[in-house]
Amino acid sequence: MPHDARAVVLRLWKAAAGERWRLVVATIFAVLYVVATLATPIYSAYLIDCLWALIQASFEQGRTFAVSWESGGAQVLGLLGVWTLAWLFYSGQALVMSGFAERLNLNLRKQVSRKINRLPLAYFDARQPGETISRVTNDLDKVSEVMQRGLLQLLISTFTLVGAVIMMTTYDLALTGLFALAAALSFLLTKVVAAKTYGAFDRRQAVMGRLSGKVEEAYTGRAVIKAFGDEEKSFQSICDDAEELARAGAFADFLASAVAPVIRFLMRLVQVVIALLAGRLLLNGTLSVGRFQAVFQYITEGSEPLTEVSGTINLLQGALAGAERVFSLLDQNEVEPDPKEPLALPEPLRGRVAFEHVRFGYRPGCPLMKDVNLVAEPGQKVAIVGATGAGKTTLINLLMRFYEVDGGHITIDGVDTRSISRSELRRSFGMVLQDSWLFEGTIAQNIAYGKLDATRDEVEAAARAAHVDFFVRTLPQGYDTVLTNDTESVSQGQRQLLTIARAMLADPAMLILDEATSSVDTRTEQYITRAMEAIMEDRTSFVIAHRLSTVVDADLILVMDHGDIIEQGTHLELLAKGGRYAELYQSQFA
Repeated sequence: MPHDARAVVLRLWKAAAGERWRLVVATIFAVLYVVATLATPIYSAYLIDCLWALIQASFEQGRTFAVSWESGGAQVLGLLGVWTLAWLFYSGQALVMSGFAERLNLNLRKQVSRKINRLPLAYFDARQPGETISRVTNDLDKVSEVMQRGLLQLLISTFTLVGAVIMMTTYDLALTGLFALAAALSFLLTKVVAAKTYGAFDRRQAVMGRLSGKVEEAYTGRAVIKAFGDEEKSFQSICDDAEELARAGAFADFLASAVAPVIRFLMRLVQVVIALLAGRLLLNGTLSVGRFQAVFQYITEGSEPLTEVSGTINLLQGALAGAERVFSLLDQNEVEPDPKEPLALPEPLRGRVAFEHVRFGYRPGCPLMKDVNLVAEPGQKVAIVGATGAGKTTLINLLMRFYEVDGGHITIDGVDTRSISRSELRRSFGMVLQDSWLFEGTIAQNIAYGKLDATRDEVEAAARAAHVDFFVRTLPQGYDTVLTNDTESVSQGQRQLLTIARAMLADPAMLILDEATSSVDTRTEQYITRAMEAIMEDRTSFVIAHRLSTVVDADLILVMDHGDIIEQGTHLELLAKGGRYAELYQSQFA
């Protein structure tokens, strides 16, 4: 069973706010359908007894019996009317229930979508993308599918079973008691199997999430995999998870399906026993022919719901497993909320950035930054250098509030970044990352991503400044060429140029450049360097650099190691010190 099935069900009910009326209407239709279904044996008992009396009368009078409107025809038409009503009620509940399930799924998708935007960067750093994608797609689809069919079937089966037992009591209590005993045994078996089924479904969903992550990783990293000749290993890794998923899915489906035949077999045995007992009552004259067949119809009406309930409950385990995984995502810690009354950055923004005794660690008790202090004066070009893992990107993440500091303050023009909204803070920066990112859309739309109201002239001007205009015009549709994030028609260097043009068009007050020219050739790098010098003019800029030749003209160079700033100064000052920076520089230009 789920860790807390009741809590999961209550949360599903809460998520269905605004759509519960659909469930109420579907329940009413289900009750009416069951009433019409259970009325059929009663009516058919009356019809059979009526026809049997007419047949006996005809036999006694020595004439051939024929059905006419007066002799049974009206009653037969009435039975057809009952069946028609049952069909209408069933169709109505199916239509309403499908709307309820899809609307519930939509509400959960909206909650997950909003939640993802509020999750801290640490959540995504600790998980594969496929795991989160699986919860948003596979788990929610499972919830919708089972809620649409399973919950509807559970309602019908439960009402039918209860109604059939009640109607059977009007014919014979002993037969009803025997049937009730078999029903109790069936429910006990279902409960035992359901406990194991949930664990099986939960394992299957977990393996599916891991497999989705590996498939996504193999697709996005296909060039690297091919370059290292690692196709077979990648294929085998995916196959291993696919086989594990097949085993987990087969076991879960077996548990979900195996109990139904067992219960059906049990009920068939009960039917045989009841048939013998009811036959004796028929011979004794206690039951009429019509009432005899009515008893058997109610046994059938009650037996099938027992089988369906057992299967449906096991399927609902899968839905609850998926819902629990979705709710675990919704329960993740969110980013620290913005202040209720955020301060505004001064206008115009000068761009003085200060780190004052900043402390930070990715995990509690494991500090990375112990006491970071720096001041970037307005308009300065600040370079951040150091070995891989030294903390360069962490410094930028704290500045942008992708992570929150554990102690100390970061201020912009004297205003603590935690006292302003994240949206205003990040609007004041332009970022050009080492890993360029393009979304599916036209080139013009990608460049204008940071300034959606930009005119075509402004877009083209930014492209010319980034030295990408000539390349764009060589494409068949020019600026209207549609790109995707993984398009292979644009080289990595050209993608980087487009992201640089995007930053130029946004015209931010401050800049962050993460080795922005790492993916372009030497000649293009010269063009970009000049363009960057133009855009960085009179703007505070932070440049993460691996090639020290790109930052020798920086106003301030920060040398980082194990999260802390161990040296800072200009290029000449740091060379004169003969410390870590001098070692790095000599290692690159010896």
